Amino acid sequence: MADNSYDVIVLGSGPGGYVAAIRCAQLGLKTAIVEREKLGGICLNWGCIPTKALLRSAEIKHFMEHAGDYGLKVAGEIEADLAAVVKRSRGVASQLNKGVTGLMKKNKIAVHMGEGVLTGPTSLTVKGEKGEEKFTARHVIVATGARARDLPFAKADGKRVWTYRHAMVPEEVPTKLLVIGSGAIGIEFASFYNDMGAEVTVVEMLDRIVPVEDHEVSAFLQKSLTKQGMKIMTGAGVEDLKVSDSGVKAKIKAKDGKVAEHDFSHCIVAIGIRPNTENVGLEKLVEMDRGFIQIDDYGRTKSKGLWAIGDCTPGPWLAHKASHEGVTAAEAIAQELGNKDVHPHPMNRDAIPGCTYCHPQIASVGLTEAKAKEAGYEVKVGNFPFIGNGKAIALGEAEGFTKTVFDAKTGELLGAHMIGAEVTEMIQGYTIGKTLETTEAELMQTVFPHPTISESMHESVLDAHDRVIHI
Repeated sequence: MADNSYDVIVLGSGPGGYVAAIRCAQLGLKTAIVEREKLGGICLNWGCIPTKALLRSAEIKHFMEHAGDYGLKVAGEIEADLAAVVKRSRGVASQLNKGVTGLMKKNKIAVHMGEGVLTGPTSLTVKGEKGEEKFTARHVIVATGARARDLPFAKADGKRVWTYRHAMVPEEVPTKLLVIGSGAIGIEFASFYNDMGAEVTVVEMLDRIVPVEDHEVSAFLQKSLTKQGMKIMTGAGVEDLKVSDSGVKAKIKAKDGKVAEHDFSHCIVAIGIRPNTENVGLEKLVEMDRGFIQIDDYGRTKSKGLWAIGDCTPGPWLAHKASHEGVTAAEAIAQELGNKDVHPHPMNRDAIPGCTYCHPQIASVGLTEAKAKEAGYEVKVGNFPFIGNGKAIALGEAEGFTKTVFDAKTGELLGAHMIGAEVTEMIQGYTIGKTLETTEAELMQTVFPHPTISESMHESVLDAHDRVIHI
């Protein structure tokens, strides 16, 4: 096979692309990856990982400011060194970027840095430091990801109007911050900057924040964030932004229909994403809906040999969903190329967990109570508050609850919804349960360790069947 010819070429090296490339290499396929910016994509360099480093700094600051609650004294005022906080976050991203580079070498995956454009389903050109190079493959996986959407009347300038990328490398902490959109990205940055001392206002056009979550989780989070000092405006919209060197004037239409102008020092736009599917040569090769590439359950497009995964395909737009799709596509490709030892499984979208790393954290999997009822299920619902959990009280983190939704007829776990300390680490218990098609019986018979916050998971299941112990 020629040096410019491969079994598989992956276009994009985010959590979908680099995982797909590794799995292809593990299966004995000659594999290359094409990346125009940095290995690891948005997730490792500008998304999931560095934001968690920022949030960790804010969390520690929060605990230091409340040291007295734990019988401790801190001398002097707690101050955040913003430059050091950002430097640590960028260091974490850099470390992981180097880790992905090492994984490419370990798995003997060729890396071509440059702008990749498809010239056919299984061929592309790459414009990089070496000029324009031509490559062919038996299969190509498109994993080009997505980017932040701009407001139609105001583009992010990195000075006063930010996307998530700008918000991760600020030169100053905003004094008054407007966050437009209350999905995971918007709420995480609102939480970070609130803990860092900014006066934060969140504007959400729908009737509740984190609208994809269960309604009880949304209500609980809004109450908690309001208590922390944030201003939350739901059923509201930003109609115009006027940006100057000194700040941002936002014309906001409130829930009651009244329009007023508000002054802010900065604004974060978090109103969703746009897929990176323009100028890649896809127009005649795939079907698209609003720019997202349409695929089957294994990642196949309508063009033979051309696959797509991750944020450039329909949602949910999550890193772990992209990684899973990468593995599925790689195994399906290997199977098509004659490997009879692999048996790819299609994605079960009902078992994809979602996590939001605000304070308190949110985690969920499966159907909300409302969605389950809309789908025609007769449901049993359990709910257990953290105030009844010994470990949560001992940690000083008694704010939160675990909610479970079951099919009343079959006992199937339809969904689980959690808010509180470390719930993003616990949701996988329910996710495994859904993958294994666990029912109420197995969950009730499972022994949970004591003392742990995870006991709230058990109690919630028991509550759904009138057997709750500690409340």
